[in-house]
Amino acid sequence: MRQTSFRRRALAVASLTAAAALTLSACSSSSSDSEGGDDAAGLESVKIGISQLVQHPALDSATEGFKQAFLDAGYVEGETVEFDEQNANGEQATAVTIAQTFASSDADLVLAVATPAAQAAAQAIADKPVLFTAVTDAVSAELVDSNEEPGANVTGTSDMAPLSDQLEMITQIVPDAAKIGIVYASGEVNSEVQVEAAQEAAADLDLEIVTKTVTTANDIAQATEALGDVDAIYVPTDNMVVAGISSLIQVAEDKQIPVIGAESGTVEGGAIATLGIDYESLGHQTGEMAIKILQDGADPATMPVEFASEFTYVVNPGAAERMGVEIPQEILDQAETVE
Repeated sequence: MRQTSFRRRALAVASLTAAAALTLSACSSSSSDSEGGDDAAGLESVKIGISQLVQHPALDSATEGFKQAFLDAGYVEGETVEFDEQNANGEQATAVTIAQTFASSDADLVLAVATPAAQAAAQAIADKPVLFTAVTDAVSAELVDSNEEPGANVTGTSDMAPLSDQLEMITQIVPDAAKIGIVYASGEVNSEVQVEAAQEAAADLDLEIVTKTVTTANDIAQATEALGDVDAIYVPTDNMVVAGISSLIQVAEDKQIPVIGAESGTVEGGAIATLGIDYESLGHQTGEMAIKILQDGADPATMPVEFASEFTYVVNPGAAERMGVEIPQEILDQAETVE
């Protein structure tokens, strides 16, 4: 597990959420009773539907961070806030069914975690607020009119990674790298956006991007093999590939190809390193947006899509050893370590 706590990590987004914190302090009682009797006083009870595309560490952390924002604001689960959590298990048809169920439910707000889940929710739900998180490009996914003015009942937080910095990190770990392989799901708009951005960033670093697509998790190992003679593999925030990361890692270890991830869950799953987003903090940030809507009457149509402002090095020294590379001390000095 990571060496820093959520509360310490949450400081990274404190400047973005100060206004919400002031409002919430006014809504909650001055009592510090941790059981919520007085803390919950004055808070209107709410029901939240949560549609998560698939179970993997990044999305799980985003969901937990979202829920924690309500608890930190004085809500008490089972009393003043009820979470109806549904998981589509990576199936778009299931995500559509979940969205349709929430559309006709008495939920006050719906959270969609990951792009396909958000697309399903946005299409099915028109009469209640929908928030998304772990979505890379909400405009390309046709979730919002623009990041500045979403325009309807949908807004949320983006997990756009610092791709240029991540590719540059590959050149630090693998100095002779020339070809970078990427395996991604052909049906994820989220991934297509990242691959295009990676290709643009790679040109500035004299790197060549080699790609292979998959349609199911069962294709991941074969696609990784098919990358051929690449010097490193970059794993974007692709839900299908991250959920099946063990298949990719096995091939990479067998072929001694270093793997760099776009987020820390991939590093926990066996990649060497990332300079990435803390998904728990991103989810918490989304939860604070939800509270502004539910308690302050904020309008999603005019709430800009928010982005993470801080990124953290996370490294897996064991994975580096298994893949035959050393992580530079300059990165180790700044990094959190996982095994």
